[in-house]
Amino acid sequence: MKVCNVPGCPTLTDQPRCPEHRKAARRARGSRGYNTKGHQTFRTTVITRDPICVLCNLRPSTVADHYPVSRRDLIELGLNPNDPQHGRGLCWSCHSRATALTPGQEGGWNRRN
Repeated sequence: MKVCNVPGCPTLTDQPRCPEHRKAARRARGSRGYNTKGHQTFRTTVITRDPICVLCNLRPSTVADHYPVSRRDLIELGLNPNDPQHGRGLCWSCHSRATALTPGQEGGWNRRN
């Protein structure tokens, strides 16, 4: 167990954040359209098409990544972000790495304000 990583929170947890701060982070993030029927169909279709991660070719795909154009950019371009042609199947590790390396990507570990 470790102390929650939110400054000033003394709660011990086995996750980076305590349950209260995980819930607050989810609320602040919002759904961003990922809980829609359209996105669920996109995810299922992409992972079915790419059952093995297209980057490492080792692990099962668990994430439908918008590629080569981000979901946000697809929406701005007036394109359907739920069209499977705009996606690729990745494992969680490869998705995390790719997101961290994408400049300006929301939630990326590399994000600069």
